[in-house]
Amino acid sequence: MTAPARPAAPSPDQPGAPVTYTHREILQVMTGLLAALFTAMISTTIVSTALPTIIAELDGTQRQYTWVITSSLLAMTITTPIWGKLSDLYNKKMLTQLSIVFFLVGSIAAGFAGSIGVLMIARALQGIAMGGLTALVQSIMGSIIAPRERGRYAGYMGAVMAVATVSGPLLGGIITDSLGWRWCFFVSLPLAIIALIVLQMKLHLPTNPHAKTQLDYLGAVLVSITAALPMLWVTFAGNDYDWISWQSGVFLAAFLVVGFFAVVVELRAPTPMIPLRLLGNSTTIWMIVASVGIGVGMFGSGIFLTQYFQLGTGATPTQAGLMTIPMIISQLLSATIGGLIVSRIGRWKPVMLVGSILLFAGLTGLGTITHDTAYWTVVIYMVLMGVGIGALVQNVVLAVQNTVDVKDVGSASAAIAFFRSLGGAVGVTVLGAVLTNHVSTNIVDDLAEIGVDPSALSNSSGETSLNITDLPEVIQTAFHHAYADAFGSIFMIAALVSATAVIAIAVARGSVLRTTIGMAPPAGVTVTEAGGETPAADAATDSDPAGDASGETAAGSNEQTDRPSTD
Repeated sequence: MTAPARPAAPSPDQPGAPVTYTHREILQVMTGLLAALFTAMISTTIVSTALPTIIAELDGTQRQYTWVITSSLLAMTITTPIWGKLSDLYNKKMLTQLSIVFFLVGSIAAGFAGSIGVLMIARALQGIAMGGLTALVQSIMGSIIAPRERGRYAGYMGAVMAVATVSGPLLGGIITDSLGWRWCFFVSLPLAIIALIVLQMKLHLPTNPHAKTQLDYLGAVLVSITAALPMLWVTFAGNDYDWISWQSGVFLAAFLVVGFFAVVVELRAPTPMIPLRLLGNSTTIWMIVASVGIGVGMFGSGIFLTQYFQLGTGATPTQAGLMTIPMIISQLLSATIGGLIVSRIGRWKPVMLVGSILLFAGLTGLGTITHDTAYWTVVIYMVLMGVGIGALVQNVVLAVQNTVDVKDVGSASAAIAFFRSLGGAVGVTVLGAVLTNHVSTNIVDDLAEIGVDPSALSNSSGETSLNITDLPEVIQTAFHHAYADAFGSIFMIAALVSATAVIAIAVARGSVLRTTIGMAPPAGVTVTEAGGETPAADAATDSDPAGDASGETAAGSNEQTDRPSTD
């Protein structure tokens, strides 16, 4: 089979201008992008199942368990806007490959880690790579696909992410039980190398014209510190000092001061790390609010559900992976079908509103679980939550991309990913702190009932150890019950936070997705609020935004006349 022709480069007088891609060319680019994303995603989900075993073997604590997760999320949160800005200035292909190299190095270091500290550093390096892939995949998609068509390709991406999430926990359980947890990091290395090769062969993008622009280094530092301070505060609050104390006041004051200077610098910088001017429309503002709630639900649910099954019910890593499959399958179907619906009707709001309500309902249901809750009841709540997450994760980015031009799509996509990751990272840290406190209280009470000294579960630091394999069965049972009864409260907190997503999406004004890659519409197209478009001839019939059965509008047919009529 002959290789497809590359897209034509932009004309000299319009460097970096949007390029028209055929459906076949887009799929070839997506192959490389999704191969890289799949590699990082599956590594993360493999580790989520293995973490209880890893922490137990390295003699870690519940707090360290949370920080192994948080270190990756914090690094991803801090670096996502940086990668997004770099993608607007430099070669997206090179940056994507660099992200994969970071991921390879982090995976090797994690696989050989001999202590929790080394593991956290390695996971942080993996988080930097995840920040790059999260921002760059969205940026590249936004630079070659019009928003109206982007829904179905986002659906493909959501499906790949769901498949990685489905196979990850199960594969992680099998590897942990048979080969050992270190192979959970090593197994992703061949996939990462294959992704590098595929990207080199299939990803062809026009040269970015802004390569000589000076980077906003000060803004990057200030944004990073602003994002890190809340996470550091909730990590130590409640243990090293009270929630209401002078130490908490210092953290709050530092956050406000650094945040203020970050805003000032970003408003004045020629090429800001987070271009606040892109956040000046109501759609983007409400999507930022929604993304925080989505982040808490998405990251918190996946991380703590696996922990619930292992530490709360006593399941093995393999069993825990199998038990989360209903949630992931529902997420896969929701992401794929939701993407197709968005492309067909040309609007993002209906799908997102339903998804946010289902996410809230699922988390609320999980907020009622205890050690006596039947598994099938948990499955119902997991499915509701999975459908909600699948309908939201990609579409929240799409809604914002629809409001900006192609030259800013990297920064805009990264800004949403930043706030989603920030919500997830802070959320996981807060939920982890709440879980630690509740577990400690529950263990003391449960062991007191059977006449056992709570110090039997303490390590050398005086904190609750997760390694209970050598303890009597009666103590292990009390340990599992203490954990299972503590998870309901953290899921209920996540539900309350996710309610902000329902409100934000309901208040946001939905718009028609434009059918051009750039903001400038073709002749005969009327631009609506937030970047939506409607053919001028059909302006009077905008009540039917779906267009014809193919999901194409007149503007869409003008822009991509060389696209094949079939998939």
